[in-house]
Amino acid sequence: MRTPPVRTPPLQTPPARRGRYLGPLRITPAVVLVALAIVGSVAFILYVVFRVEDEQIPLLGAGFGVLGACFAVIAIGAVFGMWRAASRARTGRAFGLAIIGGTAGLVAIGCFTFTALATLVWRS
Repeated sequence: MRTPPVRTPPLQTPPARRGRYLGPLRITPAVVLVALAIVGSVAFILYVVFRVEDEQIPLLGAGFGVLGACFAVIAIGAVFGMWRAASRARTGRAFGLAIIGGTAGLVAIGCFTFTALATLVWRS
């Protein structure tokens, strides 16, 4: 007696990811722009702290304003990513994005607070 052949299910290949990725992070023009702005503003803040002696306060306020805007964009992007992950029932990713977004939001609030205080001190 012959046994019927065993049918194996066809291999399902994962869908191909389009574009460039750095780990799980997709590299887009917005990501590159925010990364460049963060590096540039941190470099500007360090330059002002170590090299500039006159008008240091308004220059630091401007640097922290740009840094705060960058972290606010990261926090908003994390909210959208968290919404997308939660709608797809990926709770671990949603939780991680909530932590990242909350931290980025707190850093943005701190940077904007420093900018506001530097402006008030400079104008008084």
